[in-house]
Amino acid sequence: MSATAGTLKSVRQQDAAAATAPPPAGGATAEGGTKIALRNIRKTFGGERGLVAIDDITVDIPAGQFFVIVGPSGCGKTTLLRILAGLDNHTGGSIEIARSDSDRPTNAMVFQGDSLFPWYSVYDNAAYGLRMRGIAESKVRDIVLPLLDKIGMARFRDHYPHQLSGGMRQRVSIVRAFANDPEILLMDEPFSALDEQNRVLLHEELLRIWETTKKTVVFITHSVDEAVTLGDRIMVMTAHPGRSKTLIDVPFPRPRQVLELRNTPSYGHLVYQIWEYLREEVQRSRSQVEGATT
Repeated sequence: MSATAGTLKSVRQQDAAAATAPPPAGGATAEGGTKIALRNIRKTFGGERGLVAIDDITVDIPAGQFFVIVGPSGCGKTTLLRILAGLDNHTGGSIEIARSDSDRPTNAMVFQGDSLFPWYSVYDNAAYGLRMRGIAESKVRDIVLPLLDKIGMARFRDHYPHQLSGGMRQRVSIVRAFANDPEILLMDEPFSALDEQNRVLLHEELLRIWETTKKTVVFITHSVDEAVTLGDRIMVMTAHPGRSKTLIDVPFPRPRQVLELRNTPSYGHLVYQIWEYLREEVQRSRSQVEGATT
């Protein structure tokens, strides 16, 4: 058995035990402990006897972890993220989020689509959250300008969204989220509409910013490559209704160089192993869609 396969087997055994374990005594802890504690999360639409979107998800996400969720279309990934963001309610179970600073927002969300204000410049879009919190303009400038410079957007600070490419707009969305300094960063397939070249560049830039902040991130994607490149831990979800099929630790050290990492045999092996978990769920999801249309 390979080292990676052995790790995956061990993780499956640990997950089975964790799924039935009681919540940690005293709840989530902000420093070095659990940041997000999900216990038996369930979401139905149309009442308790309606459509079950998410069923019995239990997981702890440590503070500072880059946590990635993958699964087939329609498995409830975005629904779970919206629940974490407070944009939707869960039907059953409990969510506990440890707060370390009441003056900071609990979370910020980077959406799949373009979410910039078209009437604001790049700088004003990036500064929006800070200004809404009443932060002094001098401090706003000290926060926003270095972030724009870090992702190569400083010289476009006075441009407007319609003057930017899709990749550039997503860079600004990421800066806006990090600039507001949330406790948790929620990202819903932020790079899915981009070509592969831009995706790789943004992976590198996202990792570079994240390395300086070590912010707790929950990241949704359909791409196994993206999950392994970015994540510390990956939750594979089942086809509808969405459940946690397995949790996988990503063993690669940080900081990571995207292209160099993808050129290693251990990277390819881990991607293949995760696809083995996911393949059955993707096929089951397709069967569900085909059955609903016949």
